[in-house]
Amino acid sequence: MESNEKVINQNVEVNPDYYVDPSTETTLTKKDLNKMVWRSLLLQASFNYERMQAAGWLYSLIPGLKKIHKNKQDLSESMKSHMEFFNTHPFLVTFIMGVVLAMEEKKQNRNTIRSLRVAMMGPLGGIGDALFWLTLLPICIGIGASLGSDGNPMGAVIFLVLFNIVHFALIFGLMNYGYNTGTNAIGKLKESTKKVSHAASIVGLTVVGALVASFVKLNTSIVIHAGAAKVALEKDLLDKIMPNILPLAYTLLMYYLLKKGLSPIILIIITVIIGIIGKIPFPFGTIF
Repeated sequence: MESNEKVINQNVEVNPDYYVDPSTETTLTKKDLNKMVWRSLLLQASFNYERMQAAGWLYSLIPGLKKIHKNKQDLSESMKSHMEFFNTHPFLVTFIMGVVLAMEEKKQNRNTIRSLRVAMMGPLGGIGDALFWLTLLPICIGIGASLGSDGNPMGAVIFLVLFNIVHFALIFGLMNYGYNTGTNAIGKLKESTKKVSHAASIVGLTVVGALVASFVKLNTSIVIHAGAAKVALEKDLLDKIMPNILPLAYTLLMYYLLKKGLSPIILIIITVIIGIIGKIPFPFGTIF
């Protein structure tokens, strides 16, 4: 018995194509796929700097792997391979899950599955950042903030509802699409990656620019006296150069300091101090 187990272990290590049970009859149901989608919400619950999202990734796949691999040795080897380093965007992870499950179901080469998983997680991470953090999130926040600007609590509700409608529709849809399309989806992904990422970045930056002009309130009441003439620094000079130039300049300053390593807490404190100093009366009036 022990010698047989050693032979099995040796075969698995030497030949990644080897499966104790090579049968491929298993077909995951929509219920199985949906169950794994719900589990994927915990993708980053065990995030660490050694393997990033690997534990959450494996936790999400376990129901499918257990149904596919009836043999404990096959299940063990599959779980080991999926505990390797993994990191991608949490909203797009279900697409990778669907493709990987389709390959696991066909008992394809474990190294091929590993290579495909690694090849997809990077591009999808970049696309996800552009689509969601730079595009969808600012748009939803802008809509919610505009509705809540007069104290209406429905602004926060609308933001959460809009954002999560897109979120949940996407994660469920991508799981089914990835599983049903399998590896054929990879070619389509490669073709559209750069275009989607570039377009999303443009839209996202446009939205951020609109948010800066609408919600960053920074005005100066400084008036420059030149003999009998009076020149309002903001109204007569700065706004002639570009409207809302002060909010833009302050936003760019905060971005620069953030990139230099200052924490958001420090930047908030700096903003509060500037606001207090700006209201102190000087001979020429207040700064803001």
